[in-house]
Amino acid sequence: MRREEAARAARILGAQRITLEFQDRLLEDTPTTRMAVAALIRRHTPRFVFTTSGAGVHPDHKAVTDIVTHAVFYARLPKWDEVPGGDALTDSEPHEIDRLFFAHCRMERPWQTFDFAVDVTDVYQRKTEAIDAYRSVFSGPQAGRPERFRAEDRYVGSLVGVEYAEPFKARSPLLTTDPTLFVKAPFG
Repeated sequence: MRREEAARAARILGAQRITLEFQDRLLEDTPTTRMAVAALIRRHTPRFVFTTSGAGVHPDHKAVTDIVTHAVFYARLPKWDEVPGGDALTDSEPHEIDRLFFAHCRMERPWQTFDFAVDVTDVYQRKTEAIDAYRSVFSGPQAGRPERFRAEDRYVGSLVGVEYAEPFKARSPLLTTDPTLFVKAPFG
């Protein structure tokens, strides 16, 4: 059911979705899971990688954060053919991303601070439709969560002067060659 809901949400967003074959609720940060994600990074060669912050009570969320963070490192390393068990990465070229960002998982406590926010006002209707695709998640006692998510998106938006925004943290300090790229925000 979750796989179907995820596919429906991806179609709504116009995104391609790849699901690795690891067990929900039992996900662990292991060399095997790291290499599976590193192989995806090498195959798709992204400039940016996003993961959750790993805060909260769900062990899978922490595991995903660690897996992705370690996979980013694994993806850039050469000579996997010399490492026992490195088969998943031997037939691909190393790839180093530009940036690793952490998104706020709405199943976790709200963040007190963040490094930057993205204005999602213009696509907010589509975002809520994608969230609503997860009927099995947001039913029963969890039915009110999407409204809490909207409230948090409104709050973050209010901090940066837009209707809805999503917060992110960067793994390392942000750098720009042009500070005029930053959008005006309340209180400068």
